Amino acid sequence: MPQATVKSYDSLTRTGALVADDGVTEYPIDEEALDSSMFRFLRPGQRVTFDWREIEGERKVRDLRIGLA
Repeated sequence: MPQATVKSYDSLTRTGALVADDGVTEYPIDEEALDSSMFRFLRPGQRVTFDWREIEGERKVRDLRIGLA
């Protein structure tokens, strides 16, 4: 289960970016990343865990959860 920190998040578009612990690798957040979560907002600096899903040949962040596992 990958872990990262929220770099940015726009609650209107439900998009943003996560940054890995290496400080370089970024993972885009799309409008469906929080669909299975009870949370609807993220703030920069917040630690999260997430799963990867293969969707239309592309790896996407899904099942985003606040906190660390």
